[in-house]
Parts: sequence; structure tokens; C-alpha cells
Amino acid sequence: MAMVGEMWSHLGSTMGTLMLVYTVFKQFFPHHLQGSFEKYFNRIVRYAYPYVEITFDEFTGERMKRSEAYSRIKSYLSDKSTASAKRLKADVVKDSQSAVLSMDYNEEIAEEFQRVKIWWSAKRTLSKTPRIAIYPTDDEKKSYKLTVHKRHRELITQSYISHVMKEGKEIETRNRQRKLYSNNPSQDWDGYRSNKWSNVLFEHPATFDTLAMDAKLKEEIKNDLIKFSKGKDYYARIGKAWKRGYLFYGPPGTGKSSMIAAMANLLNYDVYDLEPTAVKENTELRRLSLDTSSKSIIVIEDIDCSIDLTGQREKKTEKDGNEDEHSDPVTKRVKDKKKKNSKVTLSGLLNCIDGLWSSCGGERIIVFTTNYVEKLDPALIRRGRMDKHIELSYCCFDAFKVFAKNYLEVDSHSLFGEIESLLGETNMTPADVAENLMPKSDYDDVETCLKRLVEALKDTKEEAKKKVEDEARLMAEKEEEEKQRKKPEKEEKEQSGKDVKEVKENGVAKVGEEVKEIGVTH
Repeated sequence: MAMVGEMWSHLGSTMGTLMLVYTVFKQFFPHHLQGSFEKYFNRIVRYAYPYVEITFDEFTGERMKRSEAYSRIKSYLSDKSTASAKRLKADVVKDSQSAVLSMDYNEEIAEEFQRVKIWWSAKRTLSKTPRIAIYPTDDEKKSYKLTVHKRHRELITQSYISHVMKEGKEIETRNRQRKLYSNNPSQDWDGYRSNKWSNVLFEHPATFDTLAMDAKLKEEIKNDLIKFSKGKDYYARIGKAWKRGYLFYGPPGTGKSSMIAAMANLLNYDVYDLEPTAVKENTELRRLSLDTSSKSIIVIEDIDCSIDLTGQREKKTEKDGNEDEHSDPVTKRVKDKKKKNSKVTLSGLLNCIDGLWSSCGGERIIVFTTNYVEKLDPALIRRGRMDKHIELSYCCFDAFKVFAKNYLEVDSHSLFGEIESLLGETNMTPADVAENLMPKSDYDDVETCLKRLVEALKDTKEEAKKKVEDEARLMAEKEEEEKQRKKPEKEEKEQSGKDVKEVKENGVAKVGEEVKEIGVTH
């Protein structure tokens, strides 16, 4: 023990002497020669030092954009830091019930990769001179440092770093908080900390288990999504961009938005809610598209009402005209103004979702929703652009059973048979069924809610029957009015025909008599 203590004593003295010599050298050695001296001194150190060090800075290139490598290393080291680091720092994440722990600065942890020992350390360098920084990151520089023996350099550069990046990305994907994005007006894109998209946390609770729809169709959609999410190599092999289009159509209240939320929750994708009326021209639309991330769902809801994308908006049907006539004047003016200000064309949209620009990025799903699929231009929804056309229609018995399980926690009841029969004869949206099944007070039990739904279905059936009868009556009255309107015209034509006939007959008789008289006279 005495020998070990003496050895450490000599080592401490030697290190102290070297530090003193280096300090004197920095102060008194000519400045123009210090660079050359340090160059050769570092060569000697590198020759004697048997380790390789690789530094990953937090910011590289663009000062306001964090390095992806730094972020992935932080995610990769998070669990290892919690398990082995002696000093940790805690970060509170919004809407999280627990703090996120990571390795503190100047702390070091070690791990093994293919029997090779590797050391990681976190560094932070503060600015030596106080100053007013333009960017918050200018006052400090953060980095991770990887240290390994130099004989393992090839293994680290060719295998280990790729392993860390891949694992870190997977951890980020698993732990990330999904977000809901909406596009900002283009005048807000420039300036300090400006963004093309604003976002909030995506917390919609809908899942495929809570979706009320046909069980077979639900399973088909779910399998298609899972297959797509695992299809990176397949899409590359067949030469197609890694994207998929879905068209959801059907009456209002049939669950189109809930379906999108369930898709995002199933795949752990972000959602980009694109409002085309806020986009002035095609170039802005392309820039927005390029600024979306992979693993995302890009949604355009009610695309038939967004802007002039169909190429058929000028030729309005009688139904469209009636809808515009009875719509809220203020809302109509706002929509007309937005459409007038936007110059996004059908061609521009098609290029973004299916042209060359669609290949910039991967693992994206594009969703269009509409209540009136017949209004859309066929070029917009052809296969290859909108790969799956899914009709979300009125509530069926399978959908009702999901509602009964979710809302009332029952799988069967004596009223189920009557409800099944009524649903087969009545068009009621899932939203209306859900509203009738939802308990309205603490005193509403299963029986009360089911009976309320039965009564609502009967009322809806009677209303539909009455509507059909009224329409038939109106049609008969209209036909009768048309008949009465045409009757005078018919009588007038008949009378006119009689007059013409009489004139002809009278004229012929008169001429015949005159001829006869003339012949007799002569």
C-alpha cells in the first residue's frame, strides 16, 4: 500500500509540474511560435494516447436546428444513463406525469458493443465572456463525446454509430408525443422562429377498438395500414413513393374524422390538417408539403368545399344552387373571399400528392374526406392517388354493438333484436345512435338508454316514411299542375285544328259550287 501511495504521489507531482510548465509556456513563449509548438505537442500526445474520440455537437450548420445525430444519441443513452450514471439531470416534459432523466454534464457511462468497451460523456462549454446572444444556444455549446480504443476505429465508424442512430430513432418514435399540425398563412412564414405549421399535442382518444362500423371493413382497413407501415423495402423494389391515399366519403356524422384519429393512434403518426384556402398558390403548397415529416397523415377535409379543385365548380347543379341560396350569407362571403385569394389549382394539388414532389419524404398517408364524392374530379380520386375508396355510411348493427359495449358495457339485451330490425329499415348516422345511447343522468340505466334509441329509430322511420309520402304527393301535385297547365294549350291546339279544317272544307265546297255554276252557265 505504501508503494501505491508513493506512486500516486509521484504521478501527482509530475502532473503538477507539467501543468506549471504549460502555464509558463502560454504566458512567456512567443505567441507566433505557440501554434507550431502545440501542433507537434498534440502529435506526441496522439501517438502516446491509445484512444479515439468522436464529438457530436448539438447544433451543426443551421444554428436554430438541432442535429438529428445529437437527438438520437440522447434518446439512445437515456435508459443507460438512468441505469448506470451517478449524476443525472431531470427534464420535465409537458403533460407527462414523471420527469425524464438523462446523463448530467461531465458525467461518463460505459457500455460494450461486440465485446468492445465504449465510453460516452456529456459536455457543455459556456461562453467565457458575457454578451447578448442573438440565439439562446450561442451562450453554450453542448455535445456528446464517444471514446474507444483506436484499434476498434473501424468497428465504431462502420457498425456502432449506425447501430446507435437506428436504435435512437426507434426510441424517439416510441416515446414521442404525437402532434396535430395546421398550416399558417404564408405571410407568417418568415422572421425569427417562424414556422409554416403550428401544432398542438394530438390527444384524440379514438382507436379501432372504439370505432363503430362494419367489423369486416374495419379489419380490412387496419390490416392495410399495418402492411403499408412495414412496406419501405417493398415500395422501393416496385419503384413507387412510400405513400398511400385514402378517400373517405359518406353523409355527415358517419365517423370520417374519428377514422383519421384511429389511424394516427394505430400507426403513431402525426396529423397535418391542411387548409387549402389559406394557401395562395401552388409553390406555397409545395413548400408546405416539403415541410411535413415522415410518419404522418396529411388530411384535407371536405375537399369538395375547400376551393376550386374539381374543375366543375362553375357548373353548379340545381342542388348546389339551393345549398348556396340557403347558406349563411356571412359564411358564404368568407368562403368566396378565401377561394378568390387562393390560386391553388387542381394540377398543383395533384403534383404534390402524386407527382415528383410526392417522392420527397416517405411513410406518408394522404386522406381526403367529402360528403359528396360525385362532385370530385375523377383525376383527383383515381386509383394510384386515392388507393382506397371507403364509404362510411349509416349505422349498421355491428356498429351499434360497438357503441353498446363502449357506452353501456353490454354485449346483449332483449331489445337488441328490435334495434337490429329498425337499423335495417332506417338511415341513422353513428353520431345520432351514439347520442341516444349516451346516459344523460346518473339515473339512466341500460334499459332507459336502449329504449330511447328504439324510440328515436321509430321516429326517424316515421319521418322518413312521411318524407317519402310528402315527396310523392308533391310530385303528383306537380304533375297535376303541369297537366293542368298543358290542358289549355292542348285544347287551344285542338280548336285551332278544327278551325283550319273548317276553313279548308268551306273553301273547297265554295270553289266546287262556283265551278259548277260556271259550267252550267256556259
